[in-house]
Amino acid sequence: MLISLFAQRSRRVAWRKRRYEAAFVAKLNDCEAEAAETQVWLKFAVKCNYLDLEQGRELYGLYNRVLGGMVSMINNPSVWVIRQ
Repeated sequence: MLISLFAQRSRRVAWRKRRYEAAFVAKLNDCEAEAAETQVWLKFAVKCNYLDLEQGRELYGLYNRVLGGMVSMINNPSVWVIRQ
């Protein structure tokens, strides 16, 4: 599976930064950019026949759902931030 290890690490770091809303949103923005970049690479992999078209569509759709969740968290961080 073509999931970036760096993107996974960034999502874990973002989750840990929930104490600080600005840091949390900033890290989520980084994660959003990495997920979008992965979508570009998925398209590339399909065009070069490294990845089957159906697999590419499935993974691309998965990333769309992940991106949707991130955007929702970015737009509504107070729900996710840990209050002290």
